[in-house]
Parts: sequence; C-alpha cells; structure tokens
Amino acid sequence: MADQQALDEVVRFTSDLIRIDTTNRGGGDCQERPAAEYAAEQLAGAGLEPMMLERTKGRTNVVARVEGTDPSADALLVHGHLDVVPAEAADWSVHPFSGEIRDGVVWGRGAVDMKNMDAMILAVVRGWARQGVRPRRDLVIAFTADEEASAEDGSGFLADEHPELFEGCTEGISESGAFTFHDGAGRQIYPIAAGERGTGWLKLTARGRAGHGSKVNKENAVTRLAAAVTRIGEHEWPLRLTPTVRAALSELAALYGIEPDLTDVDRLLEKLGPAAKLVEATVRNSANPTMLEAGYKLNVIPGEAVAYVDGRYLPGGEDEFRTTLDLLTGPDVDWEFSHREVALQAPVDSPTYARMRAAVEEFAPEGYVVPYCMSGGTDAKQFSRLGITGYGFAPLKLPEGFDYQALFHGVDERVPVEALHFGVRVLDRFLRTA
Repeated sequence: MADQQALDEVVRFTSDLIRIDTTNRGGGDCQERPAAEYAAEQLAGAGLEPMMLERTKGRTNVVARVEGTDPSADALLVHGHLDVVPAEAADWSVHPFSGEIRDGVVWGRGAVDMKNMDAMILAVVRGWARQGVRPRRDLVIAFTADEEASAEDGSGFLADEHPELFEGCTEGISESGAFTFHDGAGRQIYPIAAGERGTGWLKLTARGRAGHGSKVNKENAVTRLAAAVTRIGEHEWPLRLTPTVRAALSELAALYGIEPDLTDVDRLLEKLGPAAKLVEATVRNSANPTMLEAGYKLNVIPGEAVAYVDGRYLPGGEDEFRTTLDLLTGPDVDWEFSHREVALQAPVDSPTYARMRAAVEEFAPEGYVVPYCMSGGTDAKQFSRLGITGYGFAPLKLPEGFDYQALFHGVDERVPVEALHFGVRVLDRFLRTA
C-alpha cells in the first residue's frame, strides 16, 4: 500500500514539474532537459540508475529499470512524456506554469497531460524503495521528450536507437485511461484504453495557373483546393468496428441494460446518452481540415494553394483511408502524409488488462471498468515498433462536473489532489503484481 509520503510526494512532484516550462511548439522548439534532470534525480533517490539520452541537445529522455522478483516474467514498460502543449497565460485563471495548489487542486499546463502520471510513477517507485518492495516483473521506466509533436526526439529516438533498454518488454502503460467518467445519471465509468486510432496528418497541394485576379481563370489553385477541402470535411465515413470498440459497446450496453445491437451502432450510441462520448469518435475513420495557406496579394491568383488535414484511421483502416483520400482530393490536388503513425489494438482479455481492472475496482468499488479505443495517439505507437503492446492506464478519481477530456490541451488545466492520491494507490497496487 502506498504510504503517506508517497501521497505527499505525488502532489509536490506534479506541482514542481508543472513549474518547469517544457512547452513544445513543434519544429524542435522545446527543452525537456530541466524536467528530465528533475525526474532522474527522483529516480536516483529511489536507488535506481537512470540514463539520460538525447537525439538533439536539450531534448532529453530518461530511462531506468526496476528489477522484478520473477526473472522469467516479461518486462513492463511504464512511460510518460515530459513536454506539454503551449498555453496563453492571458486566457488562464492562474499562470499556466505556476503549479499552484489551491482548494485541493493542482493547477497548470500538464496537470492532466501528463505530468500528473509522471509524478505518480516517481512517487510509487520511491515509496517502494522506502518499503523494500519489488514488483513481480521488471519495470522499464521511461520519461520521454517530444510526444506533443513528432516524437522523433523522444519515443521514436528511443525505439530506433536504444532498443536494448527495453529488452524483455512485451506490454506498456501510459496516459489516457482509468479516469472517472461521470455519465450524469450517477454512474462512474473507468475506461481503460486498449487501442488507438492511427495518425494521418496530411498536406494537400493544389496547383493551377497563376494570373490577375480580375481575369477568368478555370485553373484556380485556391478553387481546386477549396473544393477538395469541402469534400473531405463533408465526407461521411462508413462504420467500422474494431474488437476493442465492439467490446466497449457490448459492456456499455450491458451496463445500461440495452440490447447490444451492433447492426445499428448510431442508434445504440443514442441510447447510451453521455457515455457514447467514450466510443463515438472511434467507430469510423475521420479527416478534419485544420489549416489553409494560399496567395500573397488580393488581386493575384496564386499558382499553388496548400491545406492541412488531421486524419485518423482505425486499426485495419489505413488502406481505406488512403483510397478515400485519393477519391476526395480528385485529379487536381495532390496529398501526402506530413506525419503518419500506426493504429494500435490491445487485447481486453489479457492478464494485464484483468489486473488493471482489479486495481481500479479495489479503490473504486462503485465504478464500472470498460475498455475503449483512444481517438488520438500516444508514445505507445513508437514503442510498438519493439513489439510492445500498449494500454492507457493513468488512474484518476475525479469529481462529478470535472471534464477530464476537455482539459487535455485546454484552458485552466488542473487536477484534484485526491485524484492524484487515488492514482498513486491504484498504480502502486497494479504495478506490484502486474
């Protein structure tokens, strides 16, 4: 059982890490090293031997191994990223890098994504060092850079250049799972992530004939691009159910006493009410136009126009995604991946999933644990190159009205102290026996 010092430390570590500004603006504009040094210091204080590794100066990763009691058991990767997305201080109630603790809540960028989980990991392994506890299987602890951009300086670098550090790892856990989802009718649902949609960030380029803005131009690049963007934005992607999503729908239907009619999923989602939010983004591929670039003067028709699209595809859905984009863009617009990562799927009938479920149920017996698929992605994509199956398991017990998912990359990001305490207890319970 996690001791009181671990409960105190997780709050302090969360606050301290938030105060270290690791804003990742993309394009290499980030310095994770101060946070990496902080994490390494705490790991060393637990008797571990952390390694600090960089592909690019200042873009620092930390890796350490906790030796288990069963040398025949496969190792488990436990990872969290150190970088955060930008925050505009003027929009916030408190400064986003203050780490302020007010009225039992820790405020700041990274409070839920994901310096809270980083702090939980540190608190748990330090608690074990005090208590003389060793887990059943080896744990590889990794704190990564660059997750909020390409991961090239983080998990991608580690997987490609330092695979030996993850020897024996067959499974991993990280962010976006085992948090409280309140359905508005008194039920507390704890979704554990067992899959991720793939990432297909696209660059669309339309070319045409440049000319004077006052002349008729049937080869206008902006018009061609706008038509393609409209087709993409209005496209209705067909229903595609993966095993993880099928399991999620079946378990949610059982929870609500609804017939799990998977032949009419849209109707089933309507019946699930607010709980449908856990599933509705992952029953189809998606492609959302997000950026446009064209022209340099109002009365000049440019010869080229560019758009960017955030595409996501389900496990097994990449071929359909590519074929559909070919059709939607048409003959006058080219497209390419500006960033691509695989879709993931993890079994929901594995011993590891069962142990995660049991750990949550021990400390939240009133809750209902269900599997789900993430609509976005995590560092688990890069670590999957090493054959590591990834789950989302960063436990938090949240009060009703606390919209966890809205705070990801949102204004006034924060996490209750009691949620952190719950997370440490659950993570400690799971990792001891995982």
